[in-house]
Amino acid sequence: MKIHLVSLGCAKNLVDSERMLGRLMQAGWPYTPEPGEAETIIVNTCSFIESAINESIDTILEMARFKQTGTCRRLIVAGCLPERFREDIIESLPEVDFFLGTGAFHEIVKAVKGPLTPSGCLLPHPDSISVEDTEPHRLLSSAQTAYLKIAEGCSRHCTYCIIPKLRGKQKSRSLENIVSEARSLISRDIKELILVAQDTTAYGNDLDPPVSLVKVLESIAGISGDVWIRLLYAHPQSMDASIVRTVATYRNICSYFDIPIQHASSRLLKRMGRNYTSGDLYRLYDQIRSLIPAAALRTTVIVGFPGETDKDFEALLAFVEEIRFDHLGVFVYSDSQDLPSHPLSGHIPEYVAKERYERLMSRQLQISLENNQKHFGRIYSVLVETKAKEHLFTGRTCFQAPEVDGITYIHSESLLTGSFARVKITDFLEYDLIGETV
Repeated sequence: MKIHLVSLGCAKNLVDSERMLGRLMQAGWPYTPEPGEAETIIVNTCSFIESAINESIDTILEMARFKQTGTCRRLIVAGCLPERFREDIIESLPEVDFFLGTGAFHEIVKAVKGPLTPSGCLLPHPDSISVEDTEPHRLLSSAQTAYLKIAEGCSRHCTYCIIPKLRGKQKSRSLENIVSEARSLISRDIKELILVAQDTTAYGNDLDPPVSLVKVLESIAGISGDVWIRLLYAHPQSMDASIVRTVATYRNICSYFDIPIQHASSRLLKRMGRNYTSGDLYRLYDQIRSLIPAAALRTTVIVGFPGETDKDFEALLAFVEEIRFDHLGVFVYSDSQDLPSHPLSGHIPEYVAKERYERLMSRQLQISLENNQKHFGRIYSVLVETKAKEHLFTGRTCFQAPEVDGITYIHSESLLTGSFARVKITDFLEYDLIGETV
């Protein structure tokens, strides 16, 4: 019986999808990239914001059509959507045969084989499941890059965020377990390991005794000097100088700092439940640039949060203009009745939030273009990922993370995907670079 899986949402969700497919393939069910050929289709959903919920529902309904037009006999919905809406989702989506919450990924084989409960819904508390990865196999979605999840859940209380409800409190994996998986992935010829968690830099605070993220970075970087190590989803409160110094020490750890700040107005940060100020953020980025002047900086921010005044937005815009991020993601605040931020006063009209979004992205477009000018004429190591057409390949430098940042176009007679190439930058766009092998 062939399996097809659609993974939606973040990189952390992708890891869950790859692990589910690994379990299924071990149990004897082959994977097919064509949903029309699959007897069972799984949709691993996201419900972080309204647009993600809508995408999840649209995808479920699209996959349900293969019950009529394809060979699909069983449709399973997993992850954050059923976790957020619990049993209420059963009547809303009668096309679905089984629902698995975020604490039930390990039950995917049973869900494919037969009913787990009379209701077709399994929703154990996310904190009840071990985070230690003992799976000997994982079906990777990339031949070059693998995400390495070092913790699950989050123990912070940001008022706009549903993640603690969907994933439980922070649960860090043991250092030994993480290093073991890293070795396994590297043995499969992975060229880039990307460390992820909901709050990556808070790793190990919940362990007894605590283990620092620095220890994780040092242990993994020491496995192979030929593999890039990248860190995503750092938090301003737990990103300290020891982490920055570790990144600076190891040449195979990318000098790339993804730190979602969410805003730069101290007043609004307090309403968001973010326990730092604008001044703290300025000091953090000064520290990073003093230790690693060429560091690549990425962040994400929210516009239209309840109570955001014109003055608050201008403070955010001024911060972006001064820091000059290499990469910036902007979200329009997504409201819901189950969020702590919902009762807050001063909800922003949608058109105002969208205007602020457009204004901020327009400014960042110009900043990104100006930042890319500094790469002209320089030579970088680029991880080759695809052959776009004859004599044209695509890849990424160490300051370009997959999916969320730009790419590098490479003119070359011949390149091997999955290899590193020396590339001289000959042109640049707003987000992408263009170069040729040297």
